[in-house]
Amino acid sequence: MFPEILPTEVEKALKEDKQLPIIDVREAEEVAAGKIPGVKHIPLGQVLTRTHELDPNTEYIVVCRSGNRSGLACEWLTGKGFKVKNMTGGMSNWTGDIE
Repeated sequence: MFPEILPTEVEKALKEDKQLPIIDVREAEEVAAGKIPGVKHIPLGQVLTRTHELDPNTEYIVVCRSGNRSGLACEWLTGKGFKVKNMTGGMSNWTGDIE
């Protein structure tokens, strides 16, 4: 299992200028409509083929639209030894800045 984090907690940390490594696993057209500033976009279907882009010593926050796809990505990444948190509620519950 993996920990979860609320969108409000992520937003608060970003407002405090914390460096949060965030992975957005939505599809390109969803990300084009708006994403959390500075996120790394890796569509869900590419997560396992792009793990070489991730640092195994870093804890990542994984986001999608509602929290379902990011939950699946978290399961996969946890299985590969990565430290992750699922942003529950996803971008549907995001009230912070978007780019």
